[in-house]
Amino acid sequence: MDPSRGERICQACGLVVEEKSVDSGPEWRAFNSTEEKNRSRTGSPATLTVHDKGLSTMIDWRDRDAHGNKLDPAMRAKIYRIRKWQIRTRVHSSIDRNLAHAMSELDRLSSQLVIPRGVKEAAAMYYRKAIDKKLIRGRSIEAMVGASIYAACRSRKIPRTLDEIAKYSRIKKKELGRCYRLILRELAIRIPLASPVDFITRFGAELHVSGIAQRKAIDILESARKGGITIGKDPTGLAAAALYISTLKEGERRTQREIAEIAHVTEVTVRNRYKELAEYLNINVPL
Repeated sequence: MDPSRGERICQACGLVVEEKSVDSGPEWRAFNSTEEKNRSRTGSPATLTVHDKGLSTMIDWRDRDAHGNKLDPAMRAKIYRIRKWQIRTRVHSSIDRNLAHAMSELDRLSSQLVIPRGVKEAAAMYYRKAIDKKLIRGRSIEAMVGASIYAACRSRKIPRTLDEIAKYSRIKKKELGRCYRLILRELAIRIPLASPVDFITRFGAELHVSGIAQRKAIDILESARKGGITIGKDPTGLAAAALYISTLKEGERRTQREIAEIAHVTEVTVRNRYKELAEYLNINVPL
């Protein structure tokens, strides 16, 4: 882009692909951060994670004017009435009330699950699409929000399990799974297959396992994938078993119970996946 000319130019051949493009930036210039802050006339950008997309105005509760001085009693009463009606007009329909409750639940879950901002935005988009298709009626708002977060995590390859979301959302795993399948079917979302490799770094960090052991666990899973023994098996169980093997080989032993608790699987699952991997890869490590 050449902003001074308003042109888009091909770097390979010099062809002007686009000209007279509209400058979407401000009409003023700033030479330091203080000037930029003082001259800026806009608020925060629009976001899907707020029920009104962050476009409405909030009236402060501190009852002070622009100079920080306290308002007189008459003006304070007037501002109180204006603030009350402003809050009422922000949420004026059943859909707005639904979105307000859902977005506050989304904020809470996102904070507890520590998911990135982009995933949170994607979850809000899925929930809004579900409202447009009238999928929320008759279902729990918390369950649909949890399912939207899980769908967003799966689509962005962020390692989160249904068990974790069920733990923090206070909704049963079975109900979350039902809502998740409904969202996938009705919104036609294409979800990439979950890979056990995606869970290695997170589980390893929680278990305080070294990078060398994590790398070895990834190599074990890659060898198992090429052999086709990972097909149809839970990726979290495979990741847990691979970490168990790598920690034993690197002398950083972690018990099956410790790994199972971090991976949200049973010790039996870890043991069964371990036996399958050890048998295929000819690894002689005692249980």
